[in-house]
Amino acid sequence: MATSEFNRFGIISVILTVVGCLGGLTVGFGAIQYTGTLIAVVVPTMLTLSLLIAVAPMRYIYLSAAVSIAIDIILIAYFALT
Repeated sequence: MATSEFNRFGIISVILTVVGCLGGLTVGFGAIQYTGTLIAVVVPTMLTLSLLIAVAPMRYIYLSAAVSIAIDIILIAYFALT
């Protein structure tokens, strides 16, 4: 975590790719069919992307990315099983 600020641009590119692709996959798997699930995917994804653009502290970016990825994985699993 101490080198997060030093490696900021590399970490940001990985987080941007992972969060963006997982959000798109989740919407594609079926989150677009229900307003609640669409909101549950879009809000944390856009929050993470907004924090990246705003050059927020890395701890906030890590937290929002973790929440966004967790929600996306849970919803992908839910839509894959139903």
